[in-house]
Amino acid sequence: MNSSFLTEWNKDLKSIPVGPLGIIAMSGCEEMGNKVNAWLQRWNSLQESQDEEFYTLPGVNRDSFLIKTYCPRFGTGESKGVIKESVRGYDLYIIVDVCAYNKTFRMYDMEVPMSPDDHFQDLKRIIAAVGGKAKRVSVIMPMLYESRQHKRSSRESLDCALALQELQDYGVSNIITFDAHDPRVANAVPLCGFENVMPTYQMIKALCRTEKDLAINKESMMVVSPDEGAMQRNIFYSSVLGLDLGMFYKRRDYTTVINGRNPIVAHEYLGASVEGKDIIVVDDMISSGDSMLDLCRELKKRKANRIYAVATFAFFTSGTAEFDRAYNEGYLTKVIATNLTYRRPEVAAAPWFVEADLSKYISYLIATLNHDRSLEKLLNPYNRIKKLLSRYQAEQAEAGIRLV
Repeated sequence: MNSSFLTEWNKDLKSIPVGPLGIIAMSGCEEMGNKVNAWLQRWNSLQESQDEEFYTLPGVNRDSFLIKTYCPRFGTGESKGVIKESVRGYDLYIIVDVCAYNKTFRMYDMEVPMSPDDHFQDLKRIIAAVGGKAKRVSVIMPMLYESRQHKRSSRESLDCALALQELQDYGVSNIITFDAHDPRVANAVPLCGFENVMPTYQMIKALCRTEKDLAINKESMMVVSPDEGAMQRNIFYSSVLGLDLGMFYKRRDYTTVINGRNPIVAHEYLGASVEGKDIIVVDDMISSGDSMLDLCRELKKRKANRIYAVATFAFFTSGTAEFDRAYNEGYLTKVIATNLTYRRPEVAAAPWFVEADLSKYISYLIATLNHDRSLEKLLNPYNRIKKLLSRYQAEQAEAGIRLV
């Protein structure tokens, strides 16, 4: 975020907060919680000398906005939620990463990794421990729980809709998620606040920070959607960057199911030629990454230049060996992903991985909601992206970078 945006955003905070601010970082979110707390504490100290009215509620001048909680386990794997301090009257924001499989617990003398189900149950336990005493409870769940099970195509459960309804029944006022697999799932909770936040600005910023010689024009760069489901994301990228758009669609074998899905038979391409152009491929997540790597090879067959895979969530469920191989063989240039979910240590160290830090953005969202202000300026990044591109091109000209 640039200084002009911060100044403009700061004007919106000249109001009394909904309640004393409290942040609960669930297990697996400690790093994000500490970063968000640091940003809020920094802004807190800047505001203190400027606006005395801002500090009329008890608890605002805490040493930390983080609330201490934990979920101890019994030997059978059962658990309970415990809050170690009073939250009466607080405006609570609970940050949860349901994909933090690095967290484990003991069950029947075995070390068991926490699944998304375990994380979601712990979230409900903490909300239950609040006991309705907080003034408002908001949940920040970057990767929406069960978001890939968002529609019914046979006799099957609608897990994401059920989970959202559970949170609504628990008294949650706002649910904030990032790049939902299908944002229409919000229809399951029409009386609950639901914000689907797109990290587009932060992703483009991370790309521009890493690659200083990008020629962002139609002659040198394209945006390619990996499938029809990701078209809306890629349309926005192509529009804001002023680039042409292409698309792959996946031909699947619907007579076979492997690992819960129909295997891809072939990738078919629709669009202008990618020959000699840098390519940006945008998707909501990289799971095993097989599909993304196949797509990179298809683009290289069509003589594409550099290929940048942009994904909000990068899980690498099958490890990173294939990505290392694709990078070494020249099929893949970079993977740009956020720090909204757990990343393997080897991912952060990989030469092909670029991380987009969303902690400051989440801090803006929390501070704005805590003051009951509109999120419109934060949710629409168009103007900020345009300013970013202008600065990027000015830096290129100043550095004398010759673009081909």
